[in-house]
Amino acid sequence: MKTQVTSLFRSVFGREPEFVTRAPGRIEFIGNHTDYNGGTVLGASIDRGVWAAIAKRDDGKRRFYSKFSDTLLEFPATAPVRQTGDANWVNYPLGVIAAMPAFGLRAPGGFDFCDLSDLPPGSGMSSSAAIELSSALAFLGITGQVEKTPRETVVKIGKHAENHFVGVPCGILDQGVSGFGKKDHLVFIDCLGPRFATVPMPAGAHFWIFNTHTKHALVDGLYAARNRECMEAAKALGVSLLVETSLPALEASREKLSADAYKRARHVLEEIDRVARVTAALERGDLPVVGQLLVASHRSSQHQFENSTGTLDTLVDALVETPHVYGARLTGGGFGGAVMALTDAAFGEAEVSAVIAAYAKKHGGAKPDVLHCQTGDGAAVM
Repeated sequence: MKTQVTSLFRSVFGREPEFVTRAPGRIEFIGNHTDYNGGTVLGASIDRGVWAAIAKRDDGKRRFYSKFSDTLLEFPATAPVRQTGDANWVNYPLGVIAAMPAFGLRAPGGFDFCDLSDLPPGSGMSSSAAIELSSALAFLGITGQVEKTPRETVVKIGKHAENHFVGVPCGILDQGVSGFGKKDHLVFIDCLGPRFATVPMPAGAHFWIFNTHTKHALVDGLYAARNRECMEAAKALGVSLLVETSLPALEASREKLSADAYKRARHVLEEIDRVARVTAALERGDLPVVGQLLVASHRSSQHQFENSTGTLDTLVDALVETPHVYGARLTGGGFGGAVMALTDAAFGEAEVSAVIAAYAKKHGGAKPDVLHCQTGDGAAVM
């Protein structure tokens, strides 16, 4: 992919890039909507992602090209302005530029920039975080700041961009996993710190992504609504974040919460416990127990957090009845998108075909896209 993005840069801008960077997509392994509640999560960076190429300009112009949208946009090297419509893809790198001064970093002046992705869009593997981190490393590269900027700061820049410029109230899961990923490992994040660590993945485990390409039309609003409901629950329980309370305390104060706030809080607290139990099971190499907890996570998302959909539920239902599957759950924010299946090495085309057939039978012949992916290393200058 380095050759491809370099060639793309050359064809668009007629010169060579000065820096090429890459940041991987991620699988949310377990820890659904726990991150902005101060909880813990496990994720895997994968062997696909977003590549960026960049070179400085001396005329005060910032030019952006994305292969995904096949559009070239030009802006002055002034304070970034949020874009709408077909240009909204550029809000991710623009948001990174806007965030840099908040971390004591110098924003870049003029430049030519392009990106190229081998991540399926809308697949729940957070192409947005991959764009943010590859952009951040590119901008730090051309301003001579990349070597002195801690990886944790790069991750926080990406989150700041998404929260304050793009406008999505996400936690640090996506950026943290993309930034701290390691091949053959999962990334553990204590989001209250935040604190990052890696957990070895037992040999023989495989990830399969079943992408429905369905997305609720109000997904951004629904994500924000879940965030508000969690904050409402925390306030009613007298804490700043749900991680600071417990299930017994939640039950003791149930009458103080709306029905929805109670369900959201219960999901978050039980999910934090599942993260701990999955981490312990991984350390024992007990993939069957890991699989059971993944399914329990999905059922909680389905019935308590209510961020699943009928299409995601169909996939999970089919997968848990399929040989060689340890477990399955939605991955990402939900309200559409994709399901992750954790399987053994014997899971293959026959099993995939059976799952697709079950899905097509229930959803009018529609078929999910299927991706077999592996763990990969985190964001880097290439």
